[in-house]
Amino acid sequence: MNFSSTLLENAVAEFSRLPGIGKKTALRLVLHLLKTEPAQVDMFAETISKMRREIQFCQQCHNVSDHALCNICATPARRQDLICVVESIRDVMAIEATQQYNGTYHVLGGVISPLDGIGPDQLNIETLIQRASNNNVSEIIFALNPNIQGDTSIYFIQKKLAHLPVKVTAISRGIAFGGELEYADEMTLARSLQNRLPVENFVRQ
Repeated sequence: MNFSSTLLENAVAEFSRLPGIGKKTALRLVLHLLKTEPAQVDMFAETISKMRREIQFCQQCHNVSDHALCNICATPARRQDLICVVESIRDVMAIEATQQYNGTYHVLGGVISPLDGIGPDQLNIETLIQRASNNNVSEIIFALNPNIQGDTSIYFIQKKLAHLPVKVTAISRGIAFGGELEYADEMTLARSLQNRLPVENFVRQ
């Protein structure tokens, strides 16, 4: 791809660093910005920059937040005794879209995957154990992607929770093994939450 402007080339290169954005798509986006009023482009750039500078992670559940506690954890109407354990922030958004869950969340920040060099110490597991130990938690619901890594993570965390009087469940397998929560339709995900089962049904002791 030949460019008549180094500035244009550099902008395309930066956009193409984004996941799922190839050179052609990056060029289309940059050319669109060239047709946009400079004030709007400045606002776009400042919005992205401000987001990156000022965004926080909830001290309780590790979800993205504007404050020390995210809006979900800080809402009195949410059931604080329910914790839904998910892999990523995108999974929180997927479950929230179902409007069928009124508890809180805990974002692990990934799953245990030795082949990828990800161990338990690199995930937000200890803070989950602390929440279950220090608060009046009645149930922990695992809503991890139905694959080997997800099941391995559930097995490991379940063992860490074994000494606590907490009910431990997992969403039902309405989502196919090997699938991902963020791509599941809202009705399937909602039913998987409603029909959750003890983790023993999925993880061999």
